[in-house]
Amino acid sequence: MIKIGIVGASGYSGSELLRFLVNHSGGLQVALCTSETYAGQGIESVLPNLRGFLSSAFEPLDLDSLKENVDVVVLAVPHKVAMSFVPQILAQGLRVVDFSADYRLGDAETYETWYHAEHTSPELMPQAVYGLPERYRAKIRDAQLVANPGCYPTSAILAAMPLVAQGAVELDSIIVDSKSGISGAGPKPRENTHYPNREANVVAYNIGVHRHTPEIEQELSAVASEPVRVTFTPHLVPMTRGILSTVYMHLTEKMSTEEALSIYSSFYEREPFVRVLPLGTYPETKAVLGSNYCDVGLEMDTRTRRVVAMAAIDNLGKGAAGAVVQNLNLMFGCNETDGLKMPGMMP
Repeated sequence: MIKIGIVGASGYSGSELLRFLVNHSGGLQVALCTSETYAGQGIESVLPNLRGFLSSAFEPLDLDSLKENVDVVVLAVPHKVAMSFVPQILAQGLRVVDFSADYRLGDAETYETWYHAEHTSPELMPQAVYGLPERYRAKIRDAQLVANPGCYPTSAILAAMPLVAQGAVELDSIIVDSKSGISGAGPKPRENTHYPNREANVVAYNIGVHRHTPEIEQELSAVASEPVRVTFTPHLVPMTRGILSTVYMHLTEKMSTEEALSIYSSFYEREPFVRVLPLGTYPETKAVLGSNYCDVGLEMDTRTRRVVAMAAIDNLGKGAAGAVVQNLNLMFGCNETDGLKMPGMMP
C-alpha cells in the first residue's frame, strides 16, 4: 500500500484530490492531510462531502517527519511555497507531485520572468517531469518529481497537440481563447472572484501576460521540435468550475474536418481520458464536470483555412486533482484509470 501525504489538503485542489482518492480501489492510501488553516479539525467537518469517507483530522506540516509516515508527497500549495518544501522532501528519498507552477518550466530565467519571483532550487527544474500522461507517460513512471500541468495549458495542449505533431499548422498562428470557472482562483475571496462581481459577468484578464503562456509554448514547442508562440487570452465566466479552450490554428495545407478528426482519433486512440467527439459535436463543460476527462472537438473554417479545435475539462479534475491521481497511478504501478473512471455530472 502506497501512503500519500497531501500538503494543503483543505484547498479546492487538495479536497478534490481527496474525493478522487477515496474512490481508489487499492494501492494508494491517504495517510496524511495537512492544513495550516484547519489543523486539528476533522476532515469531514471542513469538507462535509467526505463524511463517512475520511474520519481523520488535518494536521500541521512537519517536514522532518514526512519520511516516517508517507511514501509520496503531493503539494497542493501555491507557487513560491512549493519550491521551499521540495528540496527537503526529495532529500528524504520521497517522491513528489507538485500542483504549483514551480517546476513546470525548464529553466529559472523563464520562471522568474513570468512569475516575478526568484527560483530557490533551479537545479531541480531539469529533473522535474511535466505531468501530462498523454505526452510523458513513460517518464512519469520513473520520476521522483512530477510537475502537475496547469489547467489552462492542459486544455490548450490537448486541443492543439495532434495537428502540431503532424506539422499541419503554422506555428506562429496559434490563438488560444479560454473560458474558466472561478474555482481556479482558489478558496480565498478576491475582488475579481467575489460572487456579486462574477454573477452574469464575463471578463478577459491578463491578456498577453498570463503565466500559463510559457507553459503552453514550452510544451507545444517540444511537440513541434521548433519554437512555437501563442496568443493566449483567458476569461472568467460565471460558473464554479470547468474550462473550455478554443484553439485557432492556420493550416499549412487544405484539410477537411473529417480528415482532422481522423488525425485526432488516431493520436488519442489509446488515451483513456481524452474523448474525441464525432463530426458536428462540440465539447461542453458539463459533460466533464467532476471528472478526469478531456473532450475534444473540431471544425474546419474552410473560408480562412483555419481549424477550430476545442477542449473541455474540469479545471479541478483533469486540470488539477484528476491529473495528480493519474500521475500517481503511473508512478506506483497502479491501473492508470483507478479512482478516475467516473462520468461527468449533467445537468
